[in-house]
Amino acid sequence: MSDALTLHEVDAFYGDSHVLRRVSLRLREGRLLGLLGRNGAGKTTTMNVTVGLLPTRHGAITVFGRPVTGRPPEAIADEGVALVPQGRRVFRSLTVRENLLVAARRPRSGGPASWTLATVAELFPRLHERQHQIAGSLSGGEQQMLAIARALMSNPRVLLMDEPSEGLAPQIIAEVMATIRRLKAQGLSILLVEQNAKLVFDVADEVVILNSGRVVIDAPVAELRAHGVDLCQHLGIY
Repeated sequence: MSDALTLHEVDAFYGDSHVLRRVSLRLREGRLLGLLGRNGAGKTTTMNVTVGLLPTRHGAITVFGRPVTGRPPEAIADEGVALVPQGRRVFRSLTVRENLLVAARRPRSGGPASWTLATVAELFPRLHERQHQIAGSLSGGEQQMLAIARALMSNPRVLLMDEPSEGLAPQIIAEVMATIRRLKAQGLSILLVEQNAKLVFDVADEVVILNSGRVVIDAPVAELRAHGVDLCQHLGIY
């Protein structure tokens, strides 16, 4: 099994603030890696570094073995990396259909697209029903679905998801997590950032926990379930 995404001893800064400190992680092809940590631990920064929105000061990033360190976001997207950002960030003045079309691209191999308007409509029937509706008028759950669908329209090989359950009602969270399970079952490699540790442990194959910008836990979920992990110490939850 090959590595879909690796970070090796990555350092990153915001100004003079040293946010990531020699962070290493590995997402294997077709697996789901959960990334946990307290607020300010460096989770979103890890996402931003991976997609090229923030430069590294040290270390290396690869996508299916190809180095992407220091490359611009559009070049990393061309390697098949897509981000579902925290806070959804849909194009509020565009229709649902326009949000999807603006992100559409062929797979990196040049083959037929797995994700089109038709296949996205099968995954998210509600978006199809609202395809001509302005995105800003959608509910929070519908906007989250649109953010996921928009990322899929780029036909990614690696999908990064940053807090997809944030601010959603429990029923909508269940729908989002069912979607994530379906994407994983289809073989998509997923890096999932979540505050809700239970959601991550329910869906992830491996878990990395960050604390103050450092990796403090990196282990398979099955191993953590068998031997236990002090989530209070690392995440501040009980």
